[in-house]
Amino acid sequence: MTDSLQTLSTVEAYRLGDVSLAGGEILEDAVLVYEVHGRLRTDKSNLVVFPTFFMGTHVENRWLIGSDMSLDPGKYCIVVPNLMGNGVSTSPSNASEAQREWRFPSVSYGDQVRAQRRVISDVFGVDVVHAVVGWSMGAAQALHWAAAFPGSVERVFAFCGSSRTSEHNAVFLDSVEAAIRADPALTTGIPVGGLRAAARVYAGWGFSAAFYESHAYEALGHETREDFVKGFWESMLLAQNPWNLIAMMSTWRHGDVGRTVGMSTQDALSRITARTSILSAEMDMYFTPRGGAWDSEHIPGSTFEIIPGIWGHSAGAGLNVEDNHFIDRALGRLLT
Repeated sequence: MTDSLQTLSTVEAYRLGDVSLAGGEILEDAVLVYEVHGRLRTDKSNLVVFPTFFMGTHVENRWLIGSDMSLDPGKYCIVVPNLMGNGVSTSPSNASEAQREWRFPSVSYGDQVRAQRRVISDVFGVDVVHAVVGWSMGAAQALHWAAAFPGSVERVFAFCGSSRTSEHNAVFLDSVEAAIRADPALTTGIPVGGLRAAARVYAGWGFSAAFYESHAYEALGHETREDFVKGFWESMLLAQNPWNLIAMMSTWRHGDVGRTVGMSTQDALSRITARTSILSAEMDMYFTPRGGAWDSEHIPGSTFEIIPGIWGHSAGAGLNVEDNHFIDRALGRLLT
């Protein structure tokens, strides 16, 4: 992050209080933590919401923000709300004692975006946001924003995500969660073995087969596949609280804009009025181009593009310069 961006960013916490969840439970004394880049105009016309993703916090979203990028904090007030469950906003690791760890209730995408909208309204006084931008779980939140609050979102930029979690995607999530839960240490401490196993499951999905076959992990500083799996994937998973992972997977697994607004997925997408851009990574194995094209087909006036290359789902993670430029250029076209 540049020095100029550093001076413009602040991290704030908004106390939501007790939140009624879609599943019928109450999330007690909930807090939504968010980062702000830039300043809101007097006419409140430049606010962009940029939700976080699985295992990510507001820090990981900074790669797409900068004075030389489309999300320029000199032009926009960019609000980055942390997913409830990610360890920064209210999560199994920091919830009230009665809801800590396995006691944490299931928080849906609808619950997430309703809380975010409350912050945007109460703190910033904004009723219509300029854009909602997101990668992966962030993309799902962007689409939920647009479907749940039609007329309140002017633009949507959803990359490497989907409006509903597919059956194949759920298989992936189930395998990661099963690896964590198989370790008996989950109930008594940190399930190191389970997290290492989950990392190895994840490693086969987050990048494409072509990525491994071409040894593209060398571009990330790893000499061998094993070095990459240990140094990238295991280190990432071991840094996470296992119950936070399980909570975020619950949000992800049950994602469906249709369920959020009480209709079919197709009908929910058809009510989106925002100018929408959908991007899929060419070799993404769980948010596939086929799924992205389906979403775009059912959103009136939307555009669909494929991010070319071998980085799979991780094309949207800010790791590869070519992918970063492709995403930033597409975002710039939407924002103008």
